[in-house]
Order: sequence, then C-alpha cells, then structure tokens
Amino acid sequence: MHMFKGYDPGKFYDEMFGEDGAVRAHCAPLLQKFGQVDQKDFLARKANSELYFLRQGITFNVYHDDQGTERIFPFDPIPRVMPAHEWEHLEAGLTQRIVALNLFLHDIYHDQQILKDEVIPRFYIEQAKHYRPEFRGVDVAADIYIHICGSDLIRGADGVYYVLEDNGRCPSGASYLLENRNALKRAFPGIFESLGVRAVDSYPRDLLNMLHHISPRRDGDPVCVLLTPGCHNSAYFEHCYLAREMGIDIVEGKDLAVVDKFVYMRTTRGLVRVDVIYRRIDDDFIDPVVFRKDSVLGVPGLMNAYKAGNVSLANAVGTGVADDKVIYYFVPKMIEYYLGQKPILPNVPTYLASEEEDMKFILANLGDLVVKAANDGEIETSKLAKTHAKDKKVKEFAAMMVKDHTAANKRQASLIKKAKIEAKDSDMSTRLAADAKSRVETLKGFEKGVAFEKAYIDAQVEMHTTVLTAIDTQMMPGVQNPDLKAELTTTRTAVEAHLNMVKEIQAGLAAAPAAAPKAAS
Repeated sequence: MHMFKGYDPGKFYDEMFGEDGAVRAHCAPLLQKFGQVDQKDFLARKANSELYFLRQGITFNVYHDDQGTERIFPFDPIPRVMPAHEWEHLEAGLTQRIVALNLFLHDIYHDQQILKDEVIPRFYIEQAKHYRPEFRGVDVAADIYIHICGSDLIRGADGVYYVLEDNGRCPSGASYLLENRNALKRAFPGIFESLGVRAVDSYPRDLLNMLHHISPRRDGDPVCVLLTPGCHNSAYFEHCYLAREMGIDIVEGKDLAVVDKFVYMRTTRGLVRVDVIYRRIDDDFIDPVVFRKDSVLGVPGLMNAYKAGNVSLANAVGTGVADDKVIYYFVPKMIEYYLGQKPILPNVPTYLASEEEDMKFILANLGDLVVKAANDGEIETSKLAKTHAKDKKVKEFAAMMVKDHTAANKRQASLIKKAKIEAKDSDMSTRLAADAKSRVETLKGFEKGVAFEKAYIDAQVEMHTTVLTAIDTQMMPGVQNPDLKAELTTTRTAVEAHLNMVKEIQAGLAAAPAAAPKAAS
C-alpha cells in the first residue's frame, strides 16, 4: 500500500516518521503490516467501520450545522502507536496533575492556604465562573473532587507532550475511545493480535469500582446511577454506553426524588435509595433549588442530600474552578506547592497580562504573539436572540449587541493590521469559539419567549461582567502601547454601558414566570 508516497509532515513532529523520512522504530511493525493491505481493501475496511458506527448509534450531535446534527465519530484506521515508555511518562504526569488539582480543590473549599500564601491571587478564585463559595466547608467522600478528568494533550514540534487544558466538570469521550478500539480490532484483526497492544476494555469496570469507592453507605452493594440530561444531549450515546457497560441504571432528573435528605430512584418496585450519582449535568442545572431555578434537568433538593453526606457525586460540585482557563496557568505552581515536585508534563506556554513579568513579555513580543478578537460569544448569542426573543427590549438589545460587537471586531482587526500582527486561530481563540458555541447550544434548548429571554439576558450579564473584570484586572494594568490602551478604554466604556442596560432588562424580566429548557449540554 503506497498511501504514504509523497507524504510530507512539514515542520510538525510526526509520530510515525522521523525528520529524515525514515519510519520510527516503534512504528515499523505497524507500517510493515499495513504494507500488506492494498488500498482498495483498506478503504473498504474503513467504510465498513464507519457503517458499523452508524448502525450501532455511535454518534455525537453537532448543533447549528447545515449538514445535520448527528455525526458518526471520526475514525482513523491508522492508529497512533505509543511506546510503553512514553505512556508511562504520560501516566505519571497526568497522575501528578490530578492529585495536585484535587488537593487544590480541597484547599480552596476549606482552609484556602494557597490563597493565604499568595501563590494564586485570591480574586482569580473568587471571580471564577465555576467557583461555588456556598460549598466551602463541605466535605466530599474520600476527599476526592475530580474522579474523572479529561486532560487535552498536544505534542509540540520538539516532540514534547504538553497539557492544553483540564476538564474537571463532566468530561466525555471515553466511550468513543473504547468503540474506536473495537472497530480497529474488527477491521484489522490480524494486525492487532500480532502487535502486543495493551487492552483498554477495563475502563467501565474501573469506573464502577471508583463509584463504589466513594459510596457513603458501606452495608451491601452501593446503588449507582448515571444522571443524564436526556436524549438531546450531544454525548447521549456515551451516557447509555457507559451505564450499560457498568450495569447501572441511566436516569433523568425526573426519575429521582429527595426525601429527608436521601436520594431515591423511582422504579416499578417503589423507591430505591441511591448512593452514588455519576452526573453528566453541569452544576448550573443539577438542582433548581440552589442553582438555576428554571432547570427541569436536575433534582430538587439534591444539594441538601449531598451536603448531608447521604449521596456522593462524581465529579463533585464546584470542580469547574480547577479547569478555568486562568487557573490552568497556575497548575504547575500547584504541583510545586502541594507536592514539592516539578511538573512532569508542562503547560502550553501561557501569559497572563495581570502578571507583571508576563505583561512585559506580551508588550515586548506583541508582534510575535497571536491576537484574536473575542466578541464572537456576544454576537452569536445575540443573533439567536433576534429570532427567539419576543420582548421588544430584549430584541432591541440583541440587535445592538450584534451591531456594536461587530464594529468592535472591525476596529480590533484594523489595530492588528496596523501593528503587523498575524491574526489566526490559536489555542485561546479556539477555546473562546468553543465557549461561544456552548452558550448558543444551551440557549437553543429554550422555548422561544420568556424562558429564552431570561436565559439570554442572564448570559449577557455574566459575559459582560466577566469581560469588565478582565479588562480592569488583567488587560489594562501595565499597558503602555497607546493604540492598545485607547482600544481597551473604548471597549471598557461600551461594556460598562451594555452591562448597565442589560441589568435593567434583567430586573424587568425577574417577575416573569419561568419555563424550562428542552435540553442542555
């Protein structure tokens, strides 16, 4: 098979071929095996694997896409080969990282010693979107906050593995890994059997053992459930898959009830006490008594049972502060602070404008850094509001957001051009775009009218407050470039005006009756 004829990896690190074009030693057996498969046979096996994914319902949802919502998971029949010593390095680094993150979460929800020692500025924690101060002092089972962690890794041109981000709230994707492995074994059974590949099929059993470990009840087998937002969620296939593989019930919020601070599952045999909830619902939607009042996806009173220690949640409430994009910057410092060790896996080089040395570097190297305008969240959510809102003031505000933020994008693009900065997608811009899509997806789940209007306006208050804080604490301090300072001043004035307007609208909507979202991510 000549699929690699003329292949040029460019300047990137290629995991199969070295800089001289020679195959790397650990990939040679795989390449030799694939060389025995002609191209027609190879493509036929790939097509059969994709058909298997479709027939088995191994799909994920893509919202607001003209090509439809349901897609099969992307399948690459050429596997990435990772030698044992590389995996052992990654395993040690990720273990070190999750231990430090759990120590950090226990600390900030208890003594906050890392803040007292000024390793992390206090305002970063207290202003973080997913910090839950109401849960300070609440103990969690086994002092474990993040039970399942999804850390994104990339490999630099130097061959070094970097951590791009950590997801400590409701990470997803394990089921696709498992089914991808199954598909490869079906498509190329002879190749897999001869290469000595480590098994991954113990994941559901390991996950179940972890859920049992944090059960508050020690007499008898714990009752564990997987709490899903429902079939409209983008990862619903995974919810069903993992529940089935673990042999536990998959439930929605309406299937659970809280009685005397204990959680029960409604069954045909009556109420059954639940000990552990593997939740795939974000904090905001999990309990309408404590968090979003308009959510029907969660369980009213669940937080009372959780605080009483009568039910455990995986992952714990409030873990989102650990995967905040600013807190990511401090993870290497956490590792040194709590463990007294140097990080095994480095972060992607990241700079905070609020840190004095970082600000000096940013200003000195502005032409070499990637700059991207960040108004897309307000624009996209407001475009949706123009069609989904009915209230006149809300519609007028949405139209103004589209107009003003589009103008801001044009001004910033002009500034970038004047400074001769190459504007292109970066890690940060990609994450901002993902956040914008997530907000649009959430808003799309609300019925048109009052429910949507409240959710949209609440989101605008949150976004404008966050931006205003970021300008004052992270961007404006230390800025010397006159054009950049002028743009930040203009932006701040506009953001503050928008925030005052949207707060007035929010107050006017407060008395309106609440309705429920159709689905949430």
